[in-house]
This record gives sequence, structure tokens and C-alpha cells, in this order.
Amino acid sequence: MIEVKNLSKQFVVKSGLLGQEEYVHAVNGVSFSIGDQETLGLVGESGSGKSTTGRLILRLLEPTSGKILLEGKDISTISDRDFRKLRKELQIVFQNPYSALDYKMTVEDILMQPLQIHKIVPPLEYKKEVHRLLHMVGLDHASARKFPHEFSGGQRQRIGIARALATKPRFIVCDEPVSALDVSVQSQILNLTMDLQKELGISYLFIAHDLHVIKHVSDRVAVMYLGKIVEMGDAEGIFENPMHPYTKALLAAVPGQGEEAQIKRRRLKGEIPSAIRMPSGCSFHTRCPFAMDICRNEIPILKEYKDRMVSCHLVDKEGV
Repeated sequence: MIEVKNLSKQFVVKSGLLGQEEYVHAVNGVSFSIGDQETLGLVGESGSGKSTTGRLILRLLEPTSGKILLEGKDISTISDRDFRKLRKELQIVFQNPYSALDYKMTVEDILMQPLQIHKIVPPLEYKKEVHRLLHMVGLDHASARKFPHEFSGGQRQRIGIARALATKPRFIVCDEPVSALDVSVQSQILNLTMDLQKELGISYLFIAHDLHVIKHVSDRVAVMYLGKIVEMGDAEGIFENPMHPYTKALLAAVPGQGEEAQIKRRRLKGEIPSAIRMPSGCSFHTRCPFAMDICRNEIPILKEYKDRMVSCHLVDKEGV
């Protein structure tokens, strides 16, 4: 369905008294693929480039370099006019359901807008289609006449999902869709997305920083750090046997019981480095408790090892 090859994005920023240009290396040579009806979970700390990657695939941001393929067709360089024809195939569910909806529009108007733009159904069937979409996400027909402020956060996110479904897409980027919701509501939204995937055959790029969420929804997982994928493979294998030190640190940071879990949580120190002044060598070496001299000087290559892809000199050396 989707294939990303060496995707990169740099943002120009100005700093200093003279306004010198510097570059934020938000995404650095990311490559992965997502199959039909598959969910790839993209996980990492804030500032790792997860959301930027999702927006690049949808051309909400223009890539600096690299390719984005939709069923083998390169869509990274086609004109805006040609891409608009494909827009209905590729949709997004935003992180914040409070700011993602226009508070001045009724739910009916919000859901009707994509139907009109992409001519999904004839005008006489707009209201019927709106009711169908609301039913799909677990809301009643009366919701169509209300405004976004009349709903709870979970209900607003259901409306956001319905809007994404309005164009009958085949691929959806879920950009941390439950991070702004109460824990009690998160599982409902996650189960809804999984049910819709089975019913409609949708593929997902599911972005999150919560490992519990990623484990629940993903077929495969890609772990991202400072704009690069450091480990990628089957979700079950990564959670049971992580190989990269950063993946191990993320899993150790999940609240657990016992002294051993607390010791593991103390291993990862410091903040993610600046994407303007990237560390030399392995980008994780400044925080890695196992960093070697080669880690400080040589950039590791993401390559296949056993059942997954890993970018780590320690794995190359010790095979662990």
C-alpha cells in the first residue's frame, strides 16, 4: 500500500544576531512499508519526528528528499493538482480533538464538507451518508445537529474519525489519536479503529508515544529516535525481545513493580538532543549506557538482523 524510501525533511530556522540560517533535521532517511490492512506503529519520544513523518506521507509537508510510493506510484513529486485526486485515499486523524474541529460548524456540516469536495455521493444523499458515518463511529443521528463544544473529548475524536472515513480512504495516519483523552476512553477509541480496519480494510500508520497503545493496535512496530528508525519488526517480537538500547529503555520506562524495574528506569538519562546540532556518530550515543568509541564516531546502518531491522553497533558486535 505505502512505501517510504529514504524520506528526509529539513526545516530552515534563523538564529543569532545576524539571522544565520540553520537546519532542523526533523526526519533523516526514513524507510518503511505498510501493507494492505496492516497497522505500523511508530513510537518514540516527543521530538523524534513521528508526526512529521506522517504529515510527509500525506503531503501536508513537502519532503526535502526521498520517495513516497502509493501502490508503487511515486506521489512525492507529483503536482498539487494531481495529488488532490489522490487526497481522498489518504486521510488523517489528528491528535487533539478539541482543535481539530471547527467550533462554528455543526457536525453535519463538518462531515458533509469532504463529501462535497470529493463528490463521494450525490447531493441528495449527503444527509443519509452523514448519518451512516455517525453510526459507524457509535454516535446517533441527533449528533448531526450539534456543535463540537457539545461533545466530550472521546465523542469529538469519534467525529474526527468519521470525517476521515467520509472520503472512503484506504490509508489513514492516526497521529496520537488517544493521547489527549482520558484513560477510560482511550480503549474505546482504539477498539473502534481496529473494528473499522477489519470492516473497511484500511491500512494505518499509528503514531504514539505510549507503548501500551502501540502494542494493542500494531502488527509491526518502528521505533524512532531523533529523525531515524533505530529498530523495526514484528510487534510481538520487539516487545518480548527488544534489541536496540533505546527500545529497551522505552520498555523499561513503562511503570512496573519491583526493584529491578526501577533500576532499569534509571538507565536512560537526559533529554533528546537538538535536531539542529545533531550528535556525531550514533544519535543515541549521548544517552546510551552502552556507548562505545565507534558509536561516537560512526553512524550505524539500519540492517536486517534475525527477525527485524536494527541500527546499532552493539547489536553488530555482540549479536544481542
